[in-house]
Amino acid sequence: MSHTPGTFTSPVDGLELTSYTWGADVDSPRGIVQIAHGLAEHSGRYARVAHALNDAGYVVSAVDHRGHGSSIAQVAGDFGAAGWDGLVDDLVAYGAALREQHPGLPLFLVAHSMGSFAAQSALLEHSEQYAGVVLSGSTAVDVLAASLAEAPEDGPAGLEAFNAGFEHRTGYEWLSRDEAEVDLYVADPLCGFDTPPETLPALFSHVGRVSDPAALQGIRPDLPILIVSGDADPLAGGGQLVELLGSRYREAGVRDVTVRLHPQARHEVFNETNRAEVIGEVVDWVRAHTPD
Repeated sequence: MSHTPGTFTSPVDGLELTSYTWGADVDSPRGIVQIAHGLAEHSGRYARVAHALNDAGYVVSAVDHRGHGSSIAQVAGDFGAAGWDGLVDDLVAYGAALREQHPGLPLFLVAHSMGSFAAQSALLEHSEQYAGVVLSGSTAVDVLAASLAEAPEDGPAGLEAFNAGFEHRTGYEWLSRDEAEVDLYVADPLCGFDTPPETLPALFSHVGRVSDPAALQGIRPDLPILIVSGDADPLAGGGQLVELLGSRYREAGVRDVTVRLHPQARHEVFNETNRAEVIGEVVDWVRAHTPD
């Protein structure tokens, strides 16, 4: 099942973002799932997840974030004048547009890595938009930011810095134990590119807010949250940073928070050797949290 291409105009600055819809012809859909992809990749890589959700009765939609995929205006990885705030606002606005297009259906968000950082910010003020949120490849971003700031200046830079501690066949072994999936990433011209120097710092510009207990209390207490990660993901800190993220939501009063750590799995759990298990887990969770 191929996706239906489209465009979404950012209300922030009028930027045309490329959109994807899988399962537009799903009969009597149970709900809508919005996907938010990670840094230096694009939404097309989530077809496997989308098809599994389609089979379960959900329409799935996504956009290539600003500076990514087919939404690149000039420089890959450049968020433009709107910056990181613009990307977060795009995520919220696209979700609102999906709700308008599908009135009466619950909207879920599946957000990976950079997309999950944006989701963490969006939830502080827009949690009412979603029936449930799945964070993949996520972390306690303030702790990760502090760790990266302490890294030696003469060490590897960019995304390849996360490959320290793994074998160095391509420099992207931190993504998955599945060599074929890593090779697909490396061969994709819209993946793994060098980002402008201001891009990575921008990802952490909201760390104060997303780790602030008072701000986290702005999330509605009945929002279901699933945090899924591999304990070998360098962003997870051995799993401790993922558990910390879950604990922060619980301490803020969110009642339904589930953390699932997959042993030895790396960053891209949807492309891991146990991907069928992980994707099935997400689909089952979405089903279980879909109103009758």
